[in-house]
Amino acid sequence: MAKKSMVAREKKREALVAKYAAKRAELKEIINNKELEMEERFRASLKLAKLPRNSSAVRLHNRCQLTGRPHAYYRKLKISRIALRDLGSSGQIPGMVKSSW
Repeated sequence: MAKKSMVAREKKREALVAKYAAKRAELKEIINNKELEMEERFRASLKLAKLPRNSSAVRLHNRCQLTGRPHAYYRKLKISRIALRDLGSSGQIPGMVKSSW
């Protein structure tokens, strides 16, 4: 089980990303528009730099929704390999059977 503080920090980042997504996209659009003046684009880049760092989607890290584990994460299922194994062994995932050979 991951530390509760780390899981809470990740949830806070997700909220910030959602809150500032439109503003970041708008500023990036201005910055990447080559037809605008250089000064206006520079002002937009300064505004982008003033936004919270945690509002960037790059800073998000996938975590297991059951345990909060950050490693060995299956994106499609949104759980870690350990949680997947436990659920599969207990028969809670349809179609998943423990292999034996």
